[in-house]
Amino acid sequence: MSVSRLLGITSTIPVEVALAGGWTPVDLNNRFITHRDPGGLVQQAEDQGLPRTLCAWIKGMYAWCLRHPEVAALVGVTRGDCSNTHALMELLCRQGRRVIPFDYPGQDNPAALHQAMQCLARDLGADLARAEEIRRELIPLRESLERLDRLTWREGKVSGAENHLWLVSASDFDGDPVDFAQRLGRFLAEAGERPTRSPRVRLGLLGVPPIISGLHETLEELGASVVFNEVPRQFAMLAGEQGRTQSLSEQYARYSYPYEVGARVADIRREAERRSLDGLIHYTQSFCWRQMQDLVLRRELNLPLLTLEGDQVAPVDGRTRLRLEAFVEVLG
Repeated sequence: MSVSRLLGITSTIPVEVALAGGWTPVDLNNRFITHRDPGGLVQQAEDQGLPRTLCAWIKGMYAWCLRHPEVAALVGVTRGDCSNTHALMELLCRQGRRVIPFDYPGQDNPAALHQAMQCLARDLGADLARAEEIRRELIPLRESLERLDRLTWREGKVSGAENHLWLVSASDFDGDPVDFAQRLGRFLAEAGERPTRSPRVRLGLLGVPPIISGLHETLEELGASVVFNEVPRQFAMLAGEQGRTQSLSEQYARYSYPYEVGARVADIRREAERRSLDGLIHYTQSFCWRQMQDLVLRRELNLPLLTLEGDQVAPVDGRTRLRLEAFVEVLG
């Protein structure tokens, strides 16, 4: 596929529409955080004038795009993700990029969601009927991701870190759903042969994917396992949990992340009971508006909850490790 068909995305979008238009989706978040020097990307953005008091994810995505002009078009989720996306898209537009906005309307308005998808399909030169076909073609892949999730919370054969990496990558399937499915199949075959583990403390990790590295591994060292990665699981839109949705609009209406926090609370409650969670960790990103939702989660979730805030790309520091250790000890 020609590199001119690379499509940058700032968050999960109806990826089936992009694939139907012949685009290769590129999740800018994933490319930033897996870059050989993500901290250097943040520094580059600050050197260009972006403020210190701005989300590091936005700065990292901006600098990554500057280094990759072959990504000629970008879809910015301007409602339902990050409030800074508007300004990010303005900056990239002035760098000569083609910018396409996508808004998630209210969760209770499937007609508006369908209309938003029609607009996206028009902008990407895609056919919604073909996107529906791709949705059905991706069902076996999403079923495999659901199996991976079960191997994490039910059998303890897949670690929380592995679970996080595979599920968060489902936002763009690393640009190639066929290759992704093949690699996932090999991983599941290997993981299925592992012995079953029963963690002493079972945790859920809430909130946006952490910019802090080694969080899952640190918890494992302390005797706890993350058996519920809330937002990555939403990105994956696991087939069985979606209840065999009948349309693309229905699938993305059940995707809780871009909607009002009440949808997330209901989902977390269900999964906390199903997975027998002992406690929750809510990760928040510095300078992110979603930090305010921590108040709602604390008030409405009936489980011990530890809030962690991250700012720059860095491993778990000593203070954070002490807080995690104390939290795990109390739960254990």
